[in-house]
Amino acid sequence: MEHKDRFKNIPSVNVLLQSEEGERLVADFSREAVVVAIRGALEGFRNGDWVETVGELHDEGKSGYGFQNRILQVARERLEVKFAPSLKEVINATGTVIHTNLGRAKLSTAVRDALDDVLFSYSNLEYDLETGGRGSRYQHLESVICELTGAEAALVVNNNAAAVMLALSTLAKGGEVVVSRGELVEIGGSFRIPEIIELSGCRLKEVGTTNKTHVKDYENAIFPEATAGILKVHTSNYKVTGFTKSIDVPELAEIAKKHNLPLIHDMGSGMLIDLQKYGYPFEWTVQASLAAGADVVTFSGDKVLGGPQAGMIVGKKTYIDAMKKNQLTRALRVDKMTMVALEATLRLYYDEEQAIAKVPTLAMLVASVDQLEERAKKLKELLQPLEEKMTIDIVDTTSQVGGGSYPSEDIPSKAVAILPHEMSVNQLADRLRKSNIPIVVKIRDGKCELDVRTLENYELDLIELTLTDVLNSK
Repeated sequence: MEHKDRFKNIPSVNVLLQSEEGERLVADFSREAVVVAIRGALEGFRNGDWVETVGELHDEGKSGYGFQNRILQVARERLEVKFAPSLKEVINATGTVIHTNLGRAKLSTAVRDALDDVLFSYSNLEYDLETGGRGSRYQHLESVICELTGAEAALVVNNNAAAVMLALSTLAKGGEVVVSRGELVEIGGSFRIPEIIELSGCRLKEVGTTNKTHVKDYENAIFPEATAGILKVHTSNYKVTGFTKSIDVPELAEIAKKHNLPLIHDMGSGMLIDLQKYGYPFEWTVQASLAAGADVVTFSGDKVLGGPQAGMIVGKKTYIDAMKKNQLTRALRVDKMTMVALEATLRLYYDEEQAIAKVPTLAMLVASVDQLEERAKKLKELLQPLEEKMTIDIVDTTSQVGGGSYPSEDIPSKAVAILPHEMSVNQLADRLRKSNIPIVVKIRDGKCELDVRTLENYELDLIELTLTDVLNSK
């Protein structure tokens, strides 16, 4: 039979739409989308995309039901791909805890509960329940932030770059901002401190050198008619080591006070808990920076803090109140989803043990090697039935904090290393990444590593199911 003769019994688009499956498709998606998908499937048949199945379908009968079922199946597959969410759940097996490309901080289940309570109903976002009049959206977060940090006032915007820009625009617009050359960093996405300063309407005054900045450098750069503020920037993604010197918050606070200038400390990744007790090197906490004399401190909500993306500004009330009146504030403000998620996260910090246990970022960071060994053993045990198709080992590896926090700090960890027998390591990594629930792994020493520091127990079963499907599929 000629190829073209095999398509005589293909049903029309209308017949397909009126079928039982066609009506289900319209109910699940929309009539317009289903029509486009069916036409696309029909075009594929006519072009011979499925020529190897045409004869088989034709043999099912002249009624065309074989074609009909196949066309509708292809149409559904197209629609499911088209309407699948672009943003989806991903299993992070890389060991990078704050993985910028994978959404940074993983939120606590306390956030999910809070979102369920508020987001699907009206709320008092800008309504004062006591007076019955208009309220302020800032009141919902300010008190808890001030309690936790010791700040006089607080403000939340959409990210830390915005927080720095708003602080500079409010406190130093039109004047010079003094910054050490060793702190003129570039953060993710090619955003640079010098450019943020310029966008804020300020002029950059560089002092010192890349590796050394002294008190005298700041003193010599300050002029009453020009200088509007001092900015201290956390270097985030790198460390300068060796023959170095920098001026820290206490000394800068003295200089700022002497010259009646605001000291703005851009902490980058803000911390409310000192992690030195858990084996990490010293980093300023927000509370310590304020206590040391910083007038304004800015930091992220979605890094070590473990909350949603947000830029938090804390400090002296006179400065924060001025920022609230800045016209930029409305453009940079956060929505109710961020506010709910951030408040739920912050409330866990009233009890340090609770925060360590319930904020996923903190729990991952402080997990001991012994705990990780047990998790790795559980995963290896789940994967035992697949040993004919791959070699499975528990190995020592290193994790990273990520997100510009603790740069160059390697954290001892454990991983399950996999060497597939019937495909390359890169092919396996590719298939895992393209699975229904994508799994992102790291490749090291010629094997796929699943670093268990960034895995939760419920994800182990999902990994086993996905690997079974990937290794058994052709």
